[in-house]
Amino acid sequence: MVSTPTRSPDSRPHSGKPASPIKSTITLPDRIRGMYRAFWSMLEGTGTSKNGSTYYLILGSTLALTAIGIMMVLSASSVESIAAGKSPYGDALKQGMFAAIGIFTMFVLSRINVVWLKRLAWPGLGVALLLLVLVQLIGDEVNGNKNWIDLGGITFQPSEASKLTLALWMATVLARKGKLLRRWLHVLIPAVPLAGAVIALVLLGNDLGTAMIIMMITAAALFFAGVPLYLFGFAALAAAAGTAVMAITSSNRMCRITSWWTGQSCADGIDANYQATNGLYGLASGGWFGVGLGQSRQKYSWIPEAHNDFIFAIIGEELGLVGTVVVLVLFAILGAAIYRVVVAQEDMFHRVLAGTIMVWLLGQATVNMAVVTGLMPVIGVPLPFISYGGSALLMSLCAVGVVLSLARAQMALALRPKKLLNFGARKAGGAPGRTVAGRKTTGTNTAGRNKTAGAKTTARKRS
Repeated sequence: MVSTPTRSPDSRPHSGKPASPIKSTITLPDRIRGMYRAFWSMLEGTGTSKNGSTYYLILGSTLALTAIGIMMVLSASSVESIAAGKSPYGDALKQGMFAAIGIFTMFVLSRINVVWLKRLAWPGLGVALLLLVLVQLIGDEVNGNKNWIDLGGITFQPSEASKLTLALWMATVLARKGKLLRRWLHVLIPAVPLAGAVIALVLLGNDLGTAMIIMMITAAALFFAGVPLYLFGFAALAAAAGTAVMAITSSNRMCRITSWWTGQSCADGIDANYQATNGLYGLASGGWFGVGLGQSRQKYSWIPEAHNDFIFAIIGEELGLVGTVVVLVLFAILGAAIYRVVVAQEDMFHRVLAGTIMVWLLGQATVNMAVVTGLMPVIGVPLPFISYGGSALLMSLCAVGVVLSLARAQMALALRPKKLLNFGARKAGGAPGRTVAGRKTTGTNTAGRNKTAGAKTTARKRS
């Protein structure tokens, strides 16, 4: 039987008409994503050759922002400290002390297994709620906000600690529920009532700014856990209604909103925009390169508490547009590197925890800069790593330490920084290790050797 040769499509006679060109289906967003992935692959490597650039970008940007913060706190607080008869270095030294404690804690957290932190979720939330209650009973009130507890001359802000505690607790609870989160009842209980209790206690201290950040943390945890999006619509309506009620029932908040919107003073003659206006003066007078480090004019009591929430205006005045862009770039690097950690996580607990920390730090920085530049009404939100405040700096560094632990796990084994503490959950599927000839083996490795031995036996039988 003779087979008939077939004709390939390319061998068909042409009709004389030019072939229509193949239209490209690659869109601009696809190209941008491809360039982004190619950039990170070139920067970090792939597979077992990953050099840990994500880890070091997070670490480097965090340390750089912290160093800038200590420097700017010294510059912004020295004048008012001298006027009050205090040492011009007092606030900067205190900030440096908390930075040292925070950096040490960050390195410890970066060397442990994050899964071990699940054990602290429920006790940590209980302690946070207890401290928030104690604030209302024995706390100190500063500028209308009751958020501080005095511990032997050192003030501590429990609402800052509640941010990290709530992020850890939400990740633990949502990861345990897993697929049940498709049902709205499992989304609400127990996450929403307990998170709402934290928010309510913070609002009792008249701190709307911190309450907004905690709401952002709660929403971020639910989003990264895969909660249905329609539930966020109902939550947004409830949050908008609650914000409107809190604004209307407070003359101070209403004054800030109306004066920010209209640019005029309140009915009682109070200029609620005084701080924001002088902050804009500071940014405008800085120009491209600033008036020089330590040479700010606005810190001479024109901007109240210049080393706190409005320290970004002092950066713009003394270091100019270049200085503010450097800060923005450092936050962008930090955000992009943490995002790389988030998208690489397959476990829900890891993904929710890292994603929530990312939204917390970047969201708080965005709100602070929006307030200083006049895009939002004045609310008390510090700039992470830079604004004066030991509690905020310590908790931010601890949060970065948790992310560094996840980034460390993505590095090539030979390049990973060594652990300080050898504890954590065992991997699923592996039997307890045993020592054989000086080496520690796991159930997975034993199964692999048994499978290889079985293959060799089968080959001998066939031969």
